[in-house]
Amino acid sequence: MQRFWVNIDGLIEELCVPADAEELMPGVRWGAPDHLFTPAFWKYQCEVQRRRQRYTWHRIGDNLLEEIAACLLGGFGIPAEMGMMAFARLKHHAMLLGTAPEAELRDLLSSPFRVGGRERRYRFATQKAAYLSRSLAIAKEVDVTLPAPHLRDVLASLPGIGLKTASWIVRNHLDSDEVAIIDVHLHRACVMMGVFEPRSQPGRDYLKLEGRFLNFSRAMETRASVLDAIIWDYMRRIGPTARGSKASPQQLQLAF
Repeated sequence: MQRFWVNIDGLIEELCVPADAEELMPGVRWGAPDHLFTPAFWKYQCEVQRRRQRYTWHRIGDNLLEEIAACLLGGFGIPAEMGMMAFARLKHHAMLLGTAPEAELRDLLSSPFRVGGRERRYRFATQKAAYLSRSLAIAKEVDVTLPAPHLRDVLASLPGIGLKTASWIVRNHLDSDEVAIIDVHLHRACVMMGVFEPRSQPGRDYLKLEGRFLNFSRAMETRASVLDAIIWDYMRRIGPTARGSKASPQQLQLAF
């Protein structure tokens, strides 16, 4: 048994995880909580953030159409901050009701954004405008009471939306632990822990990887949606530069 301590606003609590060499699922050992990117490390992060009441709410939009837009405007090749600015602009102009013409969406996305006194442009404005116009029009008729996996399958059939984006939408909108967002950051972390095979590819093996991750989160006794969000946030900021590093108790909370 390994002991560690969580300090939240001066309130110190002792927590325990199984021994370093003990397996939480076949081929995956707990590791030490003070060693970056081990299961024990992520368990520590989940416990800290649970006590801080962070990562407990994932919704971006006020309804399913807005959530589709928020997630479709983000994703690969688009910084999260830029995606959010694009979403806020379209929402401000009432362009997320499922009736907006593609040309108007394109014009709004193509207009420069002011960031820190500099102009920045949203990438793929023409492509994303086409996807948004068509997908939101179709999504107006989607049954939002469908179970999470079924809703994900329906959304994955919309223009420009694959399994990852559809899972992101469903995770956010339903606060669901039945799907997972297998992106490059989560994939990297799970490969490092031995949860995923190094040669696996989200685009090819998505459902298999999702099943592995959901089993992993259950074995850790953490919510999949929370674990997913914490790993994504941490890995996108310091993951590539911290591989193989040892972490002090202070560094464990560096990214948060």
